[in-house]
Amino acid sequence: MLSSVVIVTIVILLAMFMVLMNYLFWRRKFSRLMPGKQPGFFDLLGNLSELPLTEKSRNGLSINAVLSDPKIIEKSWFYSWLRPILGYGLVTSGNGKWKSRRKLLNPCFHSEILRDFMAVMNTQTRILVSRLQKETSKDSIDIVVPLSLCTLDVICETILGVSISAQERAINEFSQFVESIHRGMELVVERMGNCLYWSDFIYSFTAQGKEMRKYIKIGEDFTRSVIQKRKEKYLRGDMKIGESKRSSLMDVLMEHHLQTKDFSEEDIREELITFLIAGHDTTATSITWALYLIGLHPDVQAKIHKELDLVFGDDLERPVTMDDIKNLKYLECVFKESDRLYPAAPFFARDLSDDANISGYFIPKGSTCLVLSHYLHRDEDVFPNAEVFDPYRFLPGNSTNRHHYSYVPFSAGPRNCIGQRFATMEMKVIVSSLLRQFIVESLDPRDVVLPSLKIHLKPSGPVRLRIRSRYSKA
Repeated sequence: MLSSVVIVTIVILLAMFMVLMNYLFWRRKFSRLMPGKQPGFFDLLGNLSELPLTEKSRNGLSINAVLSDPKIIEKSWFYSWLRPILGYGLVTSGNGKWKSRRKLLNPCFHSEILRDFMAVMNTQTRILVSRLQKETSKDSIDIVVPLSLCTLDVICETILGVSISAQERAINEFSQFVESIHRGMELVVERMGNCLYWSDFIYSFTAQGKEMRKYIKIGEDFTRSVIQKRKEKYLRGDMKIGESKRSSLMDVLMEHHLQTKDFSEEDIREELITFLIAGHDTTATSITWALYLIGLHPDVQAKIHKELDLVFGDDLERPVTMDDIKNLKYLECVFKESDRLYPAAPFFARDLSDDANISGYFIPKGSTCLVLSHYLHRDEDVFPNAEVFDPYRFLPGNSTNRHHYSYVPFSAGPRNCIGQRFATMEMKVIVSSLLRQFIVESLDPRDVVLPSLKIHLKPSGPVRLRIRSRYSKA
């Protein structure tokens, strides 16, 4: 009995010794790379306590290196939190897999395909306008939910090629899937904030872990069912490769799957769920912030109304076209300024796959570089009076000499957001259609409507708007 206790004690002590030696080696390797006071032996957090005293670096050249250097193209371990839901799709995959997927998916966002998606965006926006017209008699509404449902309808029809009628709040085969998307991402955020849940083994036994498995299964079953039904249409000849006028992402991936043997149904599922989650809530959040800021600034809203009247005349019902998108110059400046203050993706993380030199500092292989765009966009040298909402910052004459990497709402470099043109186009369709019909007034100041840092920068609470028709009925 005693010998067993001794053996267990020795094993535990050896394990503790190995952990300690590994930590000391790691700290010695990294602590000499940066200037400043070296941490003491028992200072387990290193010089973290001095972080608030350091100067924040908002140098666009440094950001350029982090996001563009081929040595730093690998996505950080941070994104592994998303893999239980997203699998190894475009957002979470390693460099090798990412390159082949990016090459395959790039054609899905060419101008001609985006033009075909305009019909979906206009149709779903008309439903949103119709629903909001019923809210004009109310003192206020929370705009977050209507926008989220609209963008979900858009993304499902353009990505999956199916209509789920989320805005109609229909109780149908898609209802559980919609719930699984929202709740699944909430669980990811909750897990990230609780270090006790970081272990997959421990998390699997918790109530949250069991709930997560439930929603993952719902998402997997739904997407696999949609994939199988689409595949059967191709195999029966109801759909033929290359003949779809408006190719959804599903069609592009399915045709690649049927023509090659190196792209499985599981590969299709990973990319579909990635675009569904990454493409719906971030766009809804960006539109929410834009409308909120527009509602705080009547002068900006008046300029938008003037531009809309010039582009559309007095036709309130005409669908938005690609030419309209190009002509809405001031509205684009408004979106850029809104994304500067409230970037949907407030940070990006990259792991170094090799040693690198960034702004004169040697950074060893294995380090994680974090770009905080929320703070980068508040560099007073680049954006004077940075907290002021001023769309004129992004007029061509005012942004010509600005470093390209001083403004990165969609990330930048090789692993930038593949869907940024799609998102910008969708924002213009929705907001231009709403403001042709309505005047919006934000009811709470910016010190009340605070951003909450989760997977992306969402409002921490409801965003209350008062919506009124621009034209009183005779």
